[in-house]
Amino acid sequence: MNKTLLALTISALVAMVGCSDKETSASQAKTSAPEQTVAPQVQSAEQEYLALVDRYFNDMLKLEPMYATFVGVNDYNDQFGGDLTEEYLKSRHELNSRYLKAVKAIDRSALPEPLQLSYDMFTYDRNMALVSETFPSYFMPMNQFYSTVITMVQLGSGESAQPFNTVKDYENWLSRLSGFINWTKLAQARMDEGIASKVVLPRVLVERIIPQLEAQLVEQPSDSLFYAPITNLPESFSEEEKQKLTQQYDTLIGKELIPALASLKQYFQETYLPVARASDGWWGLPNGKLWYQHLANAHTTTTMPVDEIHQIGLDEVARILSEMDKVREQVGFKGDLKAFFASLSSEPQYFFSERQGLIDGYMVLKEKINAVLPNYFNVMPKADYVVKPVESFREQSAAGASYEAPAVDGSRPGVFYINTYNLKAQPKWGMTTLSLHEAAPGHHFQIAIKQELTGVPEFQRFSGYTAFEEGWALYAEYLGIEMGLFEDPYQYFGKLSDEMLRAMRLVVDTGLHAKGWSREQAIQYMKDNSPMAETDIIAEVERYMAIPGQALSYKVGQLKILALRAEAEKALGDKFDLKGFHDQILTSGSLPMAVMEQKIHRWIKAQGAKA
Repeated sequence: MNKTLLALTISALVAMVGCSDKETSASQAKTSAPEQTVAPQVQSAEQEYLALVDRYFNDMLKLEPMYATFVGVNDYNDQFGGDLTEEYLKSRHELNSRYLKAVKAIDRSALPEPLQLSYDMFTYDRNMALVSETFPSYFMPMNQFYSTVITMVQLGSGESAQPFNTVKDYENWLSRLSGFINWTKLAQARMDEGIASKVVLPRVLVERIIPQLEAQLVEQPSDSLFYAPITNLPESFSEEEKQKLTQQYDTLIGKELIPALASLKQYFQETYLPVARASDGWWGLPNGKLWYQHLANAHTTTTMPVDEIHQIGLDEVARILSEMDKVREQVGFKGDLKAFFASLSSEPQYFFSERQGLIDGYMVLKEKINAVLPNYFNVMPKADYVVKPVESFREQSAAGASYEAPAVDGSRPGVFYINTYNLKAQPKWGMTTLSLHEAAPGHHFQIAIKQELTGVPEFQRFSGYTAFEEGWALYAEYLGIEMGLFEDPYQYFGKLSDEMLRAMRLVVDTGLHAKGWSREQAIQYMKDNSPMAETDIIAEVERYMAIPGQALSYKVGQLKILALRAEAEKALGDKFDLKGFHDQILTSGSLPMAVMEQKIHRWIKAQGAKA
């Protein structure tokens, strides 16, 4: 929904609940007797809440114009945003404080049950945001895994959320790109502050960033990935418009963007790299252990201590190793489990020899999975998804696979990205579980269905909690067993291998950031307990170093969903409806774990009453 429609929604709500002061005065002027004056109607809690969160969503989009583009609101496509400025930090604090105070003034008990869930989400978000801003994350404004540079390259390629359909669209991007050029200077200033405060990235992550920036430093503007929209100018543009835009893009990319990126690269190489920290985990930062506990809580949406999470990881690793050994015995492999890992990781029959073969294999698998989905789901996304290789400029540091949401307006499908850089890191036996996780019924179902929801506040359609989203995707892998997709023991081993990755993450992430583990220690632990390719393991460990706590969310979220399903099955017996359970999980958007638990408990009670 665009900003105008949101504003109309708010106006309609106000119109429903009473007159404006001006209209009231006019009404009183026409009335001779005071007792005949009609008092303005009082808003119900529901009307007040819906109006409040819509106002919040509008205000938030103004503050976060890049986010607005990704959710399909194009009113701010010419703006980059000022996420590193003092003005932005002050405005963000004021926004969250003001709306937290306002929502607390609404009587939650007077809201219908679905909006009570929404209320809990909204309150949770504002509280967590206010805690998050007490830690100086803006001193480390980019890393090798998630960075504004990578986002801007994707947007500027013309194959992401930024539209390039009209002359105005092209002009909007030029304006946004100018804002990004200024951001590269602000980023250096913030990193200077980080150096002074000893809040800096680990050395190895800086070493990964430098070649990513180097890849953008082309000799001619036309060789830049940012030039792609000019090579695809719409036929409807006049020759004069095409010439003007081409000249503008040539000038901005050649004279401003590439020099700015060169300056940023030089800064990382000459100024930042020499002072990057030797410690690999968050414990090496000022107040780092407390900061990491917050990040663990934020990503898992729980209050679990990191020591407890570490122990769960150790227990899960032991359990999955036992299951893996059973598969080794089933297929008749004569060596031990470590030799089985080595065989699966090296023998040619387990890998594609061509990149396109890997992509084609996932397309075949897509059709196989799609055929059985209606047996397990009432609600499925309207949007489709496509399978694409990761772009060449980021493939060396990107994860093995990822998912990008479809366009909100339906103009672009979801994207299941496969990293084809190292085919030895993409074994055939891991394909089924990876597709289930990243595409259908994993991320594609959860995220696309959330975006397609109607009758819920806009913030709820676009909020996200890693534990819910990744927990669902890992649950989707588990569901593949019931769907009959793991009858091949090697594909089942692939499922166990991916589950092992998520269990190891609990151990390694907490080990790195709370227990003083080194990068090398984390890499060795993963090599000892899985058949993953070494390049994949290194990319994983460096990812945990860059975004601490995020990797904890997968297993924690999956275990919670499985526990809630087991609780429902036990309570309802033969009245348990698996499709209905999946509806409950997927049709309120992404939820914090505690809020999701409350929803499922109410559903169990309601289903029991029906029975």
